Amino acid sequence: MKFLSQNNGCPGWDGEMARRIRAYDWSRTELGAIEHWSASLRSAVQLMLASPLPMVMLWGRQGFMIYNDAYAEFAGGRHPYLLGRAVELGWPEVAEFNRHVLDVCLAGGTLSYRSKELVLLRDGKPEDVWMDLYYSPVPDDDHTPAGVLAIVVETTELVLTERARQEAERSYRAVNERIQLALSAGPLLGSFVWDIQADTLSGDERFARTFDYPPQCPLDALPIEIARQRIHPDDLEDVEQRVDLTVRTGTPYTAEYRVRRGEGDYLWVLASGRCEFDALGKPLRFPGVLIDINERKTAEASLLRFTRDLEQRVAAEVQARLAAEEQLRQSQKLEAIGGLTGGVAHDFNNLLQVIAGNLHLLARHEPDNPNVQRRVGASIEAVERGAKLSSQLLAFARRQPLSPAVYNPRRIYDGLGELLQRALGETIRIEVSLPVEPWCIHVDRNQLENALLNLAINARDAMGGEGFISMIGDNIVLDESSCVGKGVAAGDYVRLSVIDSGAGMAPEVLNQVFEPFFTTKTDGQGTGLGLSMVFGFVKQSGGHIEISSRPGEGTQVHMYFPRSHQPEASDPAHQRTLACGGQETILVVEDNDEVRSASVDMLELSGYRTLTATNGDEAMKLLLEGVAVDLIFTDVVMPGLIKSSDLAAWAKVQIPPIPVLFTSGHTRDIISRNHQLSPDTHLLSKPYNPEALTRMVRSVLGG
Repeated sequence: MKFLSQNNGCPGWDGEMARRIRAYDWSRTELGAIEHWSASLRSAVQLMLASPLPMVMLWGRQGFMIYNDAYAEFAGGRHPYLLGRAVELGWPEVAEFNRHVLDVCLAGGTLSYRSKELVLLRDGKPEDVWMDLYYSPVPDDDHTPAGVLAIVVETTELVLTERARQEAERSYRAVNERIQLALSAGPLLGSFVWDIQADTLSGDERFARTFDYPPQCPLDALPIEIARQRIHPDDLEDVEQRVDLTVRTGTPYTAEYRVRRGEGDYLWVLASGRCEFDALGKPLRFPGVLIDINERKTAEASLLRFTRDLEQRVAAEVQARLAAEEQLRQSQKLEAIGGLTGGVAHDFNNLLQVIAGNLHLLARHEPDNPNVQRRVGASIEAVERGAKLSSQLLAFARRQPLSPAVYNPRRIYDGLGELLQRALGETIRIEVSLPVEPWCIHVDRNQLENALLNLAINARDAMGGEGFISMIGDNIVLDESSCVGKGVAAGDYVRLSVIDSGAGMAPEVLNQVFEPFFTTKTDGQGTGLGLSMVFGFVKQSGGHIEISSRPGEGTQVHMYFPRSHQPEASDPAHQRTLACGGQETILVVEDNDEVRSASVDMLELSGYRTLTATNGDEAMKLLLEGVAVDLIFTDVVMPGLIKSSDLAAWAKVQIPPIPVLFTSGHTRDIISRNHQLSPDTHLLSKPYNPEALTRMVRSVLGG
């Protein structure tokens, strides 16, 4: 019998997955060549391929994956990589769940889940999904369970739709209750009847309460004079004229007027009624109702006040719109430059790493050669300047990896004071002013200190090395109008300002200060990246920066950071003294041959044993073959099916977990969100020296 023939007249057997299964080299797996498969396995696969439901076969203890066309569509970008792979390798983020499935079903049990919530990696990012899952054992020819047949139906959209429906129902019930209460209360303030022939007034209880009639007054004989006295004097004449018009002509009565209440304030009411006449046209009765229109009249008064200054507001809005458009054009220009500069950082830092690594190794091989040491030292200084340049470009482009935490600005300034004075010199006076209880902010402390230091150095240079610099912190609240064109939402902010009394800047210079490589200093005195770096850091931290200056009047730079309501981060504990080397085994995963070679040499000189892989695929193959390692040292951006983030996810679920140290010249948000690292992610930025490498390796291993 031909297994999976080209067309057996059954749906699915001539589909894409049937062709892929026939073409796959199964001899590399425990299943063996396809022609040697057991009859039960062949039958189960044919049944699966004919099914329109997403189905996958997990065969053997490792759960080698065979699946149909519907499951291939569910797998998305992981197809066709999943075919023939062990399930723990194909879905590392749910490895423990799938291991439980194999254990239960290979023991003869079954499992089913309705709308099971799982977290899967899609496009490299975790995503909450819900699925209906059904697992059944598949016996081999000897009737013992040898595999698991799984039906996988994603219900994420159904779950989210059901939740939305339930929320809509709750909202409907709440709105309906409010409507019923409103109808019960109603705006009706009472009804009345004026007996014109007897000149008597009657009304219901609400009408009597509205005009504040004494409780002892009978409702069928209410004194008309009391009602007249309660009407606002400015409205009384108009009310009487409208009543007279209705009585004379039969015109429907409508009048809006104010009624004085017991507290002394006035309530706007709408009175509506009509006059009833006898056969001879003589007026008999005048029934009517009172309706509460106080809210409407209050709104109309507010609208009137608003329209009176509408022209001024329109002019202010137009001015704000023009300013916002100008800021948008400036932001778009800076975004374009940032995208260009961030794009070259990875390759540039890889080149610097090759140069730096070999220079440091050369220095270690020739410790007694002063000529070599001098030239290597000069070259390493140049590499460090290049690394700083690359870091500043990434900061401007808002692509540098940040490690933010919650800080009190007072603690940051306290730690920065001595460094500022040392960097600025004795001829510069610094005054720091902060609120008694400044709000906390969520920032990368090192980058904030660098930003403040850059601004202070710029201020010193603008004052010619002598003068007075103010550093001021304020708790402020920005309203909607204050946030127009700034790219931030209204709310609580901490504003950190650096103010100098230097030469100031002309408007045409001010418009360019945040552009990279723009500088007003003479050649060789600056790179023009200081303010660019500050701009990128503040924006990446969710804040806003603005600068104001006039020639001869100094410069003010204001950084706005959103207030954080989280508890403040504690001071880091005293760092333990870590040895510079060790004897552990480290797997180095790096696609650049020169970088990988230099990294291995540096680690081995420190006493570590090393294994190497050129990408994530090779690394995972080594690990699945049982190679024992103490740490994975991997580049972030590499070719291959398995990304560095997948490698780390697999390492995290091992028992015990394998620590991972990332390295990169530019992470491209593969291991971060908005280039902000989570606390359990360790990154060593390129280029690095041997000391930094061994210190970081020791720290991760020690942690």
